[in-house]
Amino acid sequence: MTEWTRLPDLASRAVGGGVVWANDELFAERENLIKPAEPVYQTYTFGHKGQIYDGWETRRRREAGVDQAVIRLGMPGVVRGVVVDTAFFKGNYPPFCWVEGAQAEGYPTADEITEWFPLVERSALKGDEKHHFDVTEGRRVTHVRLTIDPDGGVARLRVHGEPVADPRLLVPGVDLAALENGAVVTGCSNMFYSSPNNLIAPGQATVMGEGWETARRRDDGNDWVSVKLAAPGVVQLVELDTSHFKGNAPGWASVSGCDERKDPDAWFDVLPRTRLQPDTRHRFVVDSVEATHVRLDIYPDGGMARLRVLGTPTNDGAAHLRSLWAKSGS
Repeated sequence: MTEWTRLPDLASRAVGGGVVWANDELFAERENLIKPAEPVYQTYTFGHKGQIYDGWETRRRREAGVDQAVIRLGMPGVVRGVVVDTAFFKGNYPPFCWVEGAQAEGYPTADEITEWFPLVERSALKGDEKHHFDVTEGRRVTHVRLTIDPDGGVARLRVHGEPVADPRLLVPGVDLAALENGAVVTGCSNMFYSSPNNLIAPGQATVMGEGWETARRRDDGNDWVSVKLAAPGVVQLVELDTSHFKGNAPGWASVSGCDERKDPDAWFDVLPRTRLQPDTRHRFVVDSVEATHVRLDIYPDGGMARLRVLGTPTNDGAAHLRSLWAKSGS
């Protein structure tokens, strides 16, 4: 076994990776590339477009060109090795591939990333085989682009490496909006598909149904959820996670706050209206503000997997938590 395969897979769906774009996925969906499980195959399982493959497969090209997929790493870091697995693709695997990396700020779309550098040079592939490629590039990578030449199917792409955290996001504190810490949903515009309590539930959502999703709006309004924080606190970071919401993620979102100790009707911006990407864990450092409540507005509608509000309880907030603990007989 190549030593770097013991390192985490930075692209895996299990750590929040996402396939943000592919130029073609007619036969098999691009999302299969980063599934944590090993690929499987069942004979004679045909759908409307042919045999169903557990991988990414493009149509047969009738003109010059290549096919590409762009993956946002769940954990940006330094890549040490890449595995391109063509499992079960035998007469329909690509003969060549290469892999590039990018270091992008924020949450760009695939076409907004303009600077790519090589991770794996153009290399020959075989059918139904795992291909291991060493990577010597030492720069931090946030996105990778897999190119197959000219077309065909790849079952899995593994991007092994060492995570490198953005120090700006290493905010001390706790999730003031966590259900398990005592936060409460106090209002919601719509919960047609699922409960807003899912937004503040523990852990990562594993499927779309574990988030909060509203009905499609047919007016000029927008949907929202309000949350009473577990304790009054100083908010420092907001996480808006649209994981698994692809064609139904909100286009934009904002977060406002209020401090009911001062004025329950005086709401202020915590995070101004901000563009969101589908199927993405967004993390935003915000100006430190004291709040007892927050309100998430999504524009115009759609689904959100998780809302996190990281911060530090104020002195009276910490006293409130201790009081609840004492009253419970603990």
